[in-house]
Amino acid sequence: MKLYTTKTSFVVEQNDSSLHKLFINRDTGAVELVDTVPKVAEQLATSLIHGIVGFIKLQTSDYFIVITGRENVCTIQGKHIYRATSFEIIPLAHGVSDLSPQQQSDESSYVDLLQQHLKSGALYYSNDFDVTNALQRQAESDEKDPLWKRADERFYWNRFISNKLIEAANKQPQFSDFILPLLQGFIELRTSSVNDHSFVFGLFTRRSRHRPGTRYFSRGIDADGHVSNYVETEQVVIYDGPDAKLPLVGKKMLSYVQTRGSIPVYWAQIINLKYTPRLWVGDSKTSATSARTHFDEQISIYGPQILVNLVNTKGYELPMAQAYANVVKQLNDPRLYYTHFDFHKECSKMRWHRIQLLVEELKDRLVDQKYYYVDSVDGIIKKQSSVVRTNCMDCLDRTNVVQSTLAKWILTEQLRELEILGSKDELNNSSIFMVLFRNVWADNADRVSCMYSGTGALKTDFTRTGERTKAGALQDLSNSITRYVKNNFMDGVRQDGFDLFLGNYLVDKASTPFSVDKPLRVRAVPPIVGFALVMLILHLLRPALFGPLSVVTYMAILMFWLSVVLSALKFSLVHSKHFVNLPHLSIPPQPVDDVSSTITSLSLNEKIAAPSLQ
Repeated sequence: MKLYTTKTSFVVEQNDSSLHKLFINRDTGAVELVDTVPKVAEQLATSLIHGIVGFIKLQTSDYFIVITGRENVCTIQGKHIYRATSFEIIPLAHGVSDLSPQQQSDESSYVDLLQQHLKSGALYYSNDFDVTNALQRQAESDEKDPLWKRADERFYWNRFISNKLIEAANKQPQFSDFILPLLQGFIELRTSSVNDHSFVFGLFTRRSRHRPGTRYFSRGIDADGHVSNYVETEQVVIYDGPDAKLPLVGKKMLSYVQTRGSIPVYWAQIINLKYTPRLWVGDSKTSATSARTHFDEQISIYGPQILVNLVNTKGYELPMAQAYANVVKQLNDPRLYYTHFDFHKECSKMRWHRIQLLVEELKDRLVDQKYYYVDSVDGIIKKQSSVVRTNCMDCLDRTNVVQSTLAKWILTEQLRELEILGSKDELNNSSIFMVLFRNVWADNADRVSCMYSGTGALKTDFTRTGERTKAGALQDLSNSITRYVKNNFMDGVRQDGFDLFLGNYLVDKASTPFSVDKPLRVRAVPPIVGFALVMLILHLLRPALFGPLSVVTYMAILMFWLSVVLSALKFSLVHSKHFVNLPHLSIPPQPVDDVSSTITSLSLNEKIAAPSLQ
């Protein structure tokens, strides 16, 4: 595509220059279709773009967002899939001279939020393949419809900022040529072989745009039944037969879908500078109402739900184990099968092979649910009839380990059906393919984790190597510390980026959300702590700088500066809401006085045991 810029307009020309062009009026923001590009004398600039992300209204103007860089990540059935690598945010207006300094600062902040969000590196698209829908759903859609109409609205990441073009397309279908659905998630397809049979293996991970956000600012469920960090992951196998030649055209395509998502009850973790934030669990009856909405939608899309809960059955996570089991019991729906697998208890002391206990428990249900299998000659051979929905607290680390284990079991069944494996053969854990398999799933874990927590996933040493290692444990420690810092001091800004881009916050010219007036005593703490730490370190490392001191005086000085640091830290913990990085554009979770009173009083066995809902 080419973008022509003039004083009064932008004109987007398709790759086929004989087709209609998109005309954007810079003064009014109106869009229309035209047949010609601006005359050379009128052109201020001409640039190459790869697609239109959409339009967003800020304080002074509408902004036009386009893709300026891309990477071809894979090809499926001859259709290219790209990862967008760079963007440009272009104001339609030439500039407004009567802005106040505060408005100029706010406008700059809004643009910065958009830029940071777009730089996540996790936005994918295709011009002719529907990246938002699993293969089974694609088979049920009308290929005559444009991509944006076929797209699954849950995973259509830029749906909000596509509204201007969608409204135009509803009146004049030719506008559809300029609408490009983006997916936030992870896509990787790789060619490999088992027993000299070549095939394509890969993952499509799709993150929902509903109830999005960062780890501690987006938890649990909302009134519409949407849960935080909801992710659909589809494992794909493409095979052309024993004599296949590369590249594969996809004569046989198989896929298996799993989902993950926050525990579907009202709950929150209130960041307060402590490593383990305060836990709040809402009323079970209210949670059950929203959970009903959530599962009704899930069942309508995927069929019956196999619910795998991985949280701990004691300690800090116990209330969440209780709340989930209680809600499922209240729903009393035979289409929900709930099981609780205490991951940390069962796999403690490096006994990660015990995950197979969960696989054995679910084996019959995995057989019954099948997977999607379509043949270019025989048509659809199988359909997946249900889905495994896995969660831990964050739906990141433990969840990904279990999902990859279940995916391996299903993949073994698929390769047996394709006669790549014998009827009793297993995948060789030391094979080249299994190295690829584990690394693709580990890369997927890191991407999902980065989008939610700000760091790569934990426990990926097991996913990558099949073993839990001490080096992996050290890496997990490093990631955990990084998560603590980001979650407390950086995630408010990231949450604002989600809310602005996805339309959860609409810019109001009359308000100034970025103005925060902190008390003087709060603003004074960071420089005091910094100065006290410097003095403490200097007295410890370079005491000669302060002249000869008696031991008593020296120790008194050290104790003084140490007491200043400790007092400041204590003050910070008491007044943590002033020191953590809270969102400006949305209201963060608020603490309650009595957490325990919100947890229902079932017996422990009733709360933890899987209800019999068959």
